[in-house]
Amino acid sequence: MTLAEAAAEADALAQAGDEPALAALRTQWDEEIESAARDADYRTRAQAYRAIAQFRFRQKLELLRRGLEDESPAASGSALIALESLSRTHPGDVNAFRPLLHELAARDPNAAVRRLAIVCLRNGSPQRATIQLLDGIADSDEEDAELRKTARSVSTLLVKKSRAK
Repeated sequence: MTLAEAAAEADALAQAGDEPALAALRTQWDEEIESAARDADYRTRAQAYRAIAQFRFRQKLELLRRGLEDESPAASGSALIALESLSRTHPGDVNAFRPLLHELAARDPNAAVRRLAIVCLRNGSPQRATIQLLDGIADSDEEDAELRKTARSVSTLLVKKSRAK
């Protein structure tokens, strides 16, 4: 079984709520995920970061941090997708990575990575600095239209969250 197949199985177990089987699968694939995240091939690293979310492997958040800092847009994008998935039920994950997410959203040379960082920010708490950053991106004529649209929608959502409290 490959890591991708094991991750798909883990995702199915998690969706079915079979925690004992998922925990057993995590134990079996723990070292493989660690090794894949350190592989020289960006495709292997990207798969490892996706697998972290599919395995619901919350103990691997620091490994995701490494992924967010990866030089490959594919690997960092996969790490962002994994973080976004994990943070849907645990907003504190976004808060823990907020400075790095701000940096990626504002300055990453890859527009897709920037959009993914912005999407991650929607799952965190509605902090003023984040809303200001997103508004600045949304109002900038120098930014890509899709990036501006994403920043505007996430900013609007965070403002609504802040008013609901």
